[in-house]
Amino acid sequence: MALLPKCSIVFSRKSFLKTISLKVLMDAALTVRLLMRRDTRSFKLQDVFSLENEGSDDVTTLIDKKDNVFVMSNKKSKYPVLQVDVRLISDLVVVIVSAAIGGIIFSCLGQPVIVGYLLAGSLIGPGGLKFISEMVQVETVAQFGVVFLLFALGLEFSLTKLKVVGPVAVLGGLLQIVILMFLCGTTAMLCGANLSEGVFVGCFLSMSSTAVVVKFLVEKNSNNALHGQVTIGTLIFQDCAVGLLFALLPVLGGNSGLLHGIISMGKVLLILSMYLSVASILTWSFVPRFLKLMIRLSSQTNELYQLAVVAFCLLSAWCSDKLGLSLELGSFVAGVMISTTDFAKHTLDQVEPIRNLFAALFLASIGMLIHVQFLWTHVDILLASVILVIVFKTTVATVITKVFGYNIRTSLIVGLLLAQIGEFAFVLLSRASNLHIVQGKMYLLLLGTTALSLVTTPVLFKLIPAIMHLGVLMHWFPVENVAPDEEKVAMIVDTHNRVL
Repeated sequence: MALLPKCSIVFSRKSFLKTISLKVLMDAALTVRLLMRRDTRSFKLQDVFSLENEGSDDVTTLIDKKDNVFVMSNKKSKYPVLQVDVRLISDLVVVIVSAAIGGIIFSCLGQPVIVGYLLAGSLIGPGGLKFISEMVQVETVAQFGVVFLLFALGLEFSLTKLKVVGPVAVLGGLLQIVILMFLCGTTAMLCGANLSEGVFVGCFLSMSSTAVVVKFLVEKNSNNALHGQVTIGTLIFQDCAVGLLFALLPVLGGNSGLLHGIISMGKVLLILSMYLSVASILTWSFVPRFLKLMIRLSSQTNELYQLAVVAFCLLSAWCSDKLGLSLELGSFVAGVMISTTDFAKHTLDQVEPIRNLFAALFLASIGMLIHVQFLWTHVDILLASVILVIVFKTTVATVITKVFGYNIRTSLIVGLLLAQIGEFAFVLLSRASNLHIVQGKMYLLLLGTTALSLVTTPVLFKLIPAIMHLGVLMHWFPVENVAPDEEKVAMIVDTHNRVL
């Protein structure tokens, strides 16, 4: 009886030693393999910007519900320490430097700097050289560009002129969305596609780029011209309508009934009315007193006043977003509230440098969504799609503007300014993809068309003076409308030559 345990112990020791020997050999082989792989790995240019090193396995990452990966540069500590996201700093440096280089190159070539920003972003983004490792964080910071762009626009906006162009901006903008939804839905049914897919494409095409168009109008000082006011009013209405379109998407996706969709849209309209009412009350009761106080406290330096107006803009944008509207609407309303006071010009001077920096950052981040290889591979189909979209949207916008009593010249300029697909279309497309409204080739086609549309938009804007001149030569415009508008055409040509 005593021999059996002894044999078992001897057998266990042998098995244990054998197992340990195998594990040591396997670890040694794995180590050699890793060393060989590390030594033989080829050098890649994006490694310089990705901050990869031997200790990268120790970097903490966070993953949210949407599978977005957030990189934490420092480990958690039980003591309060300053956390620095080195990768985000590196990404922002790359984006800003690339945007500056792209803007300088295109400015020297006599081309719009917007194209330089967009192409610089596409070059360094995931579809290009892959220099950016934290896309979510960079795009989040870049959203401040749209916020400050719309805030500065609101500061220069005239409520008197807004009342004049109000009917064409609101009713005309709504009519554009409805007509595009109807035409695309009908086309989808005739082609055997789903009605919901066609209606979504109409919603998708109805969005124009507020950031790109507004930047163009501001650069050539046309934001206070008649066509500029009509265009800006329509763009602001489109931004307001984004909330309604988001409420419509679950209905198109079959996730909620028609009654639920109507209730959701009615709720958005009610919230919008309440928000604008509160803003109107604060405009005459709070804003002037607040700005006077900031001017008094900032007698020696403008630092406090600048910080206060930026905080006011961001607070208004945040409240609008929390109410289910949009950041853009809130920032624009904040600018309009200040524009009614005597401090609008001073506020614009303080905010303008901040606006220019973040606007360039935003346009570069939009460029990062452009996949260069995909555009090049399908350039023929995408070019045909972009031309079709430009002709289609220009015709619809021109006809609707003309119906509201504007002359053909102003109507055509408005149509050309609204001919592109806006950056909000990326958000709508992402949401529609999650709801399975559009998938596969249609998703890629819409994505590529939007990207190429944004790239070609500044070039189209450069052609507006030539189109106006051609219209005069071809007698597209009535004789009585030529004389009053000659000064506007000269201003457009002169400003294009000076600025872009």
